Amino acid sequence: MPDRPLPARPGALAPFASDIFRNVWFATLGSNLGSLIQGVGAAWMMTSISQSADLVALVQASTTLPIMLFSLVSGALADNFSRRTLMLVAQGFMLVVSVALALVAYAGLITPWLLLAFTFLLGCGTALHNPAWQAAVGDMVQRDHVPAAVALNSMSFNLTRSVGPAIGGAIVAAAGAAAAFAVNAFSYLALIVVLFRWKLETPASTLPREPLGLAISAGLRYVSMSPNIEKVLVRGLAFGLAAISTLALLPLVARDIIKGGPLLYGVLLGAYGVGAIGGAFLGGRLRGVVANEWIARAGFVAFALSATIQALSTSEWLTCAGLVIGGASWVLTLSLFNVTVQLSTPRWVVGRAMSLYQMATFGGMALGAWIWGMVAEAYGPAEALLASAAFMLGGAAIGLFLKLPDHTSLNLDPLNRWREPSLALDLKPRSGPIVIAIEYVIREADLHDFLDAMAERRRIRRRDGAREWTLARDLENPEVWVETYRAPTWNEYIRHNLRTTHSDAVVGDTLRRLHSGPEPIKVRRMIERPTDWAASQDQLKPMLDIHGSS
Repeated sequence: MPDRPLPARPGALAPFASDIFRNVWFATLGSNLGSLIQGVGAAWMMTSISQSADLVALVQASTTLPIMLFSLVSGALADNFSRRTLMLVAQGFMLVVSVALALVAYAGLITPWLLLAFTFLLGCGTALHNPAWQAAVGDMVQRDHVPAAVALNSMSFNLTRSVGPAIGGAIVAAAGAAAAFAVNAFSYLALIVVLFRWKLETPASTLPREPLGLAISAGLRYVSMSPNIEKVLVRGLAFGLAAISTLALLPLVARDIIKGGPLLYGVLLGAYGVGAIGGAFLGGRLRGVVANEWIARAGFVAFALSATIQALSTSEWLTCAGLVIGGASWVLTLSLFNVTVQLSTPRWVVGRAMSLYQMATFGGMALGAWIWGMVAEAYGPAEALLASAAFMLGGAAIGLFLKLPDHTSLNLDPLNRWREPSLALDLKPRSGPIVIAIEYVIREADLHDFLDAMAERRRIRRRDGAREWTLARDLENPEVWVETYRAPTWNEYIRHNLRTTHSDAVVGDTLRRLHSGPEPIKVRRMIERPTDWAASQDQLKPMLDIHGSS
């Protein structure tokens, strides 16, 4: 069957059966703890060296902006190179940057813009790491464990968020922000060791790596022709744009609304993390009984409530309660988006799809942090939070037009039915352009079903790299229809066919069923030739007229 319902839902801890996932998860736990401690130090240091609200908010933006700018390139690299190697490079880079930041801070040389530069560089490391890490989840666990693995990854971050900010606040209060930066530098070591020892086995490919430009364009094309992923991108952008107000303005909430210090700021972040842990546990149960769209809408509305409480409350306990709600809705919504993208994407392009999702979501966060910082600078943090709450309610309404898919999983495993044909011409891998013509015989009674199937065939062909797709009808024999498309090279034609999944195969099976000719569907594979002398000599050689799957 090409499409299949999700199997009986694995337990929340099922991914821990994988040794590598378990080891990476625990190592990431330590790395996340260091990152949160560093984040507390950076945010509070900015409040100490600058009175500008927009500069405080830009600390968050400087971390998320690189993810928006560079994730697509990182996703293309993750689909074409060793994901383990990319993660190692990213972790090593962030280790060096963190050490440099700690040294500069200890020397008393830090300035607002220098602090933003360091956090931007750490964001660049995250931008390189995240697509490879997200794509590698499917390399570590079996496919039906992916939703649970995504939830556990969210839990890893939010377990540390429940205690990390409070620890970070205590470190900053006791020893200063430079100490927080030093702790973060040490936190990368365990993950680097685990990744270094991981022996990732990947199936050998008979094709060369895609050039970076072609890989990026292939990722953009795939996502642009995948309606489920497009919906997630729009919803993720809207959610990130509004929801980041909580984290971006939380230092100001602690300092100006509740009148506290760095320790209170850490406690508030800890409350946010407690809610996120609850959201991670609750997410799996909810996805089993509630439609995805309703979970997403509830996440938007709950976050609006959380921002409103932060804006209006001067009680640290009430604000903490609001942050628990915000943390739970943050994890519920973003993990739902993450799982939807992962289960809507085949392995060959999952890194690029995840990078585009992160670009949309973190791009929204970077833009939102800047916008709400400017609003807070002009009108105050409470007013900025109320404005973001109103925007969040608008984000929930988007679901009326862009509804998320329900609890089904496409079978996106490679079909592996196609075999490279034996050719009469001696083609090189880079020979081309290749022209494909496929001839069908369709009865008039089947015409409606045929055109519906061809509309889906067109989307799949173009999504997987076909160019100049057309469908033509024979004027002298109206039952004959010819589908044509082009591939720039023979290699790209092979790559196009190897991307076919079991889910895609339903269209081909339908077309074979509708074909009523006395012979099987005829496929002609041809190479374009210019009309010069050399090409005319080629025309003396046998042309290709090969029957079989396209």
